[in-house]
Amino acid sequence: MFLSTGKNYRMSVDHYENFPVASLLLPRHLRPAVTAIYRFARYADDLADEGNASPQQRLDALSALDSQLAYWQSYANLPTPSEKILHSLPRVVTRYGLDIQLLRDLISAFSQDVVQNRYEDYSQLLDYCRRSANPVGRLMLKLYGAEQTQRNLLQSDAICTALQLINFWQDIAMDLQKNRIYLPKEDLIKFGVSEQSLLEQPALLMQQNQWQQLMAFQIHRSVLLMGQGAPLAWQLRGRVGLELRAIVQGGLRIAQKLEKRKFNVVRHRPTLKSYDWVLVGWRTLFSRPQ
Repeated sequence: MFLSTGKNYRMSVDHYENFPVASLLLPRHLRPAVTAIYRFARYADDLADEGNASPQQRLDALSALDSQLAYWQSYANLPTPSEKILHSLPRVVTRYGLDIQLLRDLISAFSQDVVQNRYEDYSQLLDYCRRSANPVGRLMLKLYGAEQTQRNLLQSDAICTALQLINFWQDIAMDLQKNRIYLPKEDLIKFGVSEQSLLEQPALLMQQNQWQQLMAFQIHRSVLLMGQGAPLAWQLRGRVGLELRAIVQGGLRIAQKLEKRKFNVVRHRPTLKSYDWVLVGWRTLFSRPQ
């Protein structure tokens, strides 16, 4: 479910960062459905980010894909998509009664990535996460057969957003190469970090105290948000609950490693190694939320 923090936790279907697919903990009967949704998300994300297309061509391609979903949504008619990689998606949507709007929300977020590479404040960033990350959790809850209560949905959203944010902080250096900054401008100003220094001298900046204070603030906020959603991982029974607990703990472990390295993601992007997975496994089994 939700955010993958290492390639060992995904099938090698491609590389969509916000979607762990068919881990060993996931019940076998759900893996085809999860993979179908994953492929949709991967395909749409690649339209926005990969290759040499112009921004307008990217937006046109995403709009065409969204039009197919809009047709499905309006007429409850799920024809075979024109893209071969998505052929299994209508069957999954029909079988599990998935909300097509959640898929359209993902396209909305990917389209935003084409045209927006800065965020003024935290509320803007949360709105992006609402469409780029939270739909994945809600789709997974539906596949799991979990109750669609307001509490479950809000806790799922909290986990997804927290994991998306931790992924942003983990990938700051990679996003800078795309001239993309997810750190809110209001926070850069608050902690005295200039966008120019981040773009031109990130290695030097990341050794400075104001950078470490800025990132400590971001990590603390993300971990608190994770704590709001974590009880859901203990409410879900069986392997799906274990799956979610492992993902929560994986995200928290990445946050810990960011702190340990004083948030210098230019020098070293934290990933989960064998020892980390042992620790994540132990915490998955025994570390209940406070």
